[in-house]
Amino acid sequence: MDPTLKLHADVDVMEQSPLLRGLVLTLRYAEEHGGIGLTKSDAMNRKFVHWAAAAFNWPGHTPEELFVVNKVLNEHDLFPLWPLRNLLHHLKLIRRYKGTLRATALGRSLAADPAKLFDLIAPIYLYRFVHDEYMREGDDHGVLGNWHIFLNLINIEARQGCRSERLIEVLYGMTDGESYDPHYSDVRSTFRINVLRPLCWLGLLWEKPDEKGMFGDSTYYKTPLWAACLKLESDSQAKLRLVH
Repeated sequence: MDPTLKLHADVDVMEQSPLLRGLVLTLRYAEEHGGIGLTKSDAMNRKFVHWAAAAFNWPGHTPEELFVVNKVLNEHDLFPLWPLRNLLHHLKLIRRYKGTLRATALGRSLAADPAKLFDLIAPIYLYRFVHDEYMREGDDHGVLGNWHIFLNLINIEARQGCRSERLIEVLYGMTDGESYDPHYSDVRSTFRINVLRPLCWLGLLWEKPDEKGMFGDSTYYKTPLWAACLKLESDSQAKLRLVH
């Protein structure tokens, strides 16, 4: 059974969670601007995408980072819009209307209550969402283990920051050797995409990349939102490790 994921302490969830912030700001934009314009291919228009890149303040996806490789931004260039839009449609928080996306009554209501929206979307996004957009039916792209194991392990290991290579070693007994190992690389990449990145996007972890950028590892730290919405069997162990 997946650990309960629900706010039980006061925390600025809009500040901590890029995903929630993106959802709320998108719904508010749609309400204030008479909808989000759609292209003929059903993509969000550039006007909104450029606005979203600046407004979301999404780590790793800021205008400064995005415009290094793009002169203009289309929906697919701002990658977090993929899970965000899927969630909005799945939960019926937006609807298509005359070439636009409009916030529904439920969407408008939840945009005014971010904590309530977080409690709704957090378990759906973390536990039920397919985080690898390139996964095809029948592909073995999943990760061995479950969220009960992952969250309790990270709860202990990330008490003062941990690297993905440490989590891979504890979970699977694999270490990063001096020479390139394609299997190890695949395991670490899959774990990052399906476990660590969703936790960062939801706002439970924050990532500090090393100087090697996309070719290196990162250190992951628990945010205040982690303790505010999770109660885990390993909590006492994590606290003991901090003392010692």
